[in-house]
Amino acid sequence: MSAAAELFLEKGYSKVSLEMIARRARVAVRTIYVKFGGKSGLFREILASGRGVYFDTMEDLETSQRPIREVLLDFGSRFHNLVSSGAVIKLYRMVIAEAHHDPEMAEAFFESGPRQTRLALERYFSRPDIRAQLRDIPADQLVVHLMNCLMGDHLKRYLFAAPAACTPQQDTALVEQRVDLFLNGAKA
Repeated sequence: MSAAAELFLEKGYSKVSLEMIARRARVAVRTIYVKFGGKSGLFREILASGRGVYFDTMEDLETSQRPIREVLLDFGSRFHNLVSSGAVIKLYRMVIAEAHHDPEMAEAFFESGPRQTRLALERYFSRPDIRAQLRDIPADQLVVHLMNCLMGDHLKRYLFAAPAACTPQQDTALVEQRVDLFLNGAKA
């Protein structure tokens, strides 16, 4: 998985063959097929594993009894760290550049990463105790609103070089501002 991830970010998904991955990983192409089902399956596994690094240790959104702001700050901090990482910015750029030529890759990306995050948040926002605290807006739209608040300026992030890294205190303040922006628009 590491060899494939490096190659995808280095050359782009479409320019990487299973043979290249197998050579770099020192395995047989057949091994990749058996273990992952091919290039798309390998890509899905890389994405799921990467997402897991940020969210696997998070308390389950469906059972958390913490106040909504506290839950969203925890999620927001993890999400901010994920989408601000250099590798993820490169990944997004690659997916955007290649999506129209390779819809299977785009689908694999969406299903393994953004869709899983959105579904978890949608289940959270659908909980009766959470719904009671929010305006009567469909849960899927609350998810989009939260994600947009947390993402900030998408265009600048993907078009230009990454800005200088913020201090942890600046990152925390930024996430707090963005979660509060969401809550100001969504709370009942």
